[in-house]
Amino acid sequence: MLNRFNILLILLIGIIQLVPAVALDRIQQNADMLREIGVVEKLGDYIPLDLTFVNEKGEEVTLQSYFEKGKPVLLNLIYFECPSICSLILNGVADGLKDLRWTPGREFQVITVSIDHEEDHILAAQQKEAYIEALGRPEVADGWHFLTGEEDQIRALADAVGFNFKWSEEAQEYLHGSAIMFLSPEGRISRYLGGVMYSELNIRNALFDAADGRVGSAMERIMLYCFTFDPDSGSYAPVAVRIMKVGGAAILLVLGLFIGIFLFKERRSTPKELRFED
Repeated sequence: MLNRFNILLILLIGIIQLVPAVALDRIQQNADMLREIGVVEKLGDYIPLDLTFVNEKGEEVTLQSYFEKGKPVLLNLIYFECPSICSLILNGVADGLKDLRWTPGREFQVITVSIDHEEDHILAAQQKEAYIEALGRPEVADGWHFLTGEEDQIRALADAVGFNFKWSEEAQEYLHGSAIMFLSPEGRISRYLGGVMYSELNIRNALFDAADGRVGSAMERIMLYCFTFDPDSGSYAPVAVRIMKVGGAAILLVLGLFIGIFLFKERRSTPKELRFED
C-alpha cells in the first residue's frame, strides 16, 4: 500500500526524469568549454616577475619593474582588437577607478596585458590614450600600463593566473573568460573579481587586501563570475554551470531536510504496532 512517503518519492523521481537529456548534454559541453577558456583561480600563487613585455612607449620591460614595496597591482588580460567583451572589461576597470581615492602610480599599479602576440605597442598606446581620456584623470597615465609581448611570455603569465584562452577559427577571435586579478607587492595572487563591472568598493577592498598580502576567502572563490563564448549565438554569455551546481546542491539539501522532517513526523504520528507494516 502506498503511503505519503512513497507518493512523495515517486513525484521526486518523476521531476528528475523530466530534465531533458539535451539540457544535461548542454551543461556538460559548457563545463568542457569552461575548462578550456575559463578562469581558474590560483589564489596564493606567485606570478613570474621576470617575464618581459613591451610597454605603450615601445620599451622592453619586466613585470618586476611594476612591483614596488607596499603597492599592490591590479592585473587584467584582454586584447585590444577584441570585438566584444574586452572593451567591457576595460570600461569596468575605468569606471571603478573614477571615484577611487587611491591613484594608480602612487598607491598601486594597473597592468593591462594583451593576450594577442600580434598586437604591438602602437595599438597599446592608442588604447591607453583613449581610456585615460575617458577616465578624466590624467594623473592615472603614470600608473596604468598597457603591455604587449611574445606568445610564450603571454602564455606564461596567463597560466600563472589561471586565465585560459584560445583562438577560434570559426569566430575569428580569442575565446576567454572575464576576470581581473589583484596581486600583492611581491606578486602573490590575492583576489579575483569576475564579470565586467567592478565597483569602487570592491576594487578598494581588493587593493587593501592585496597590499597587506591577504588572500581571498573561500566564499569569494565561489562568487567568481565568468563569461564564456556561446558558439550558437556567436557572442559571450554568463556561465551558469557553477551556479547550477551550487543551486542543485542547495535544492537537494532542502529536499533532504524536508523528507527527513516528513519521515520524523510520519513516524511519530504512526502507532507503534503499524510502523513496520508495508
